[in-house]
Amino acid sequence: MAKVTTRDPQDDEDVRLMQLIARGDTAALEELIGRHQPLVLGTVARMLGSNSDVEDIAQQVFVRVWRSAPRYQPRAKFTTWLLKITPNLVFNEMRRTKRHAHVPVQPEPDAEEIPIRDESVSEPDAALLERELQEAIEKAIVDLPETQRMAVVLRRYEDLSYEDIAEVLSLSVPAVKSLLFRARTELRLKLANYLKAE
Repeated sequence: MAKVTTRDPQDDEDVRLMQLIARGDTAALEELIGRHQPLVLGTVARMLGSNSDVEDIAQQVFVRVWRSAPRYQPRAKFTTWLLKITPNLVFNEMRRTKRHAHVPVQPEPDAEEIPIRDESVSEPDAALLERELQEAIEKAIVDLPETQRMAVVLRRYEDLSYEDIAEVLSLSVPAVKSLLFRARTELRLKLANYLKAE
């Protein structure tokens, strides 16, 4: 029995655009990319952390969208279907380069400008401590095994439900919960020194 899902108006628009793309409408593809490029770029960036690779991988995701459009069936939320394309490309890139990210998972504006002293702040070291903690969290996430990392990124940054993460990663919901439990346990161990300081 096919799973019936109710779509919101945003999803209905995505389905309409996919139908146009299936007929070769490049303007519809551009509109779809505009709607979902931040989601794809953000997810890829948090997985790879390399600005040079992020745009290439995101572009490959949308090339696959274009090629898959004639076969597309709206069985799940469009963004879930879109994100399902992403892990394979990201994991392949990670295996190809056999490296982990060396830049922050969540680049911040003015990230290169580390303030040494800010007269307007009563505790000059507070901003540096906060930045150090954020960098430690990001490093701990990028050091996770790839499937755990993807589950954490989808849950923490993209706010996906367990069901949507299960769909993206082709896992059961209990498997996703177990994956996230192991990832959180690993993160707590790696961040123990920071957690004690809180």
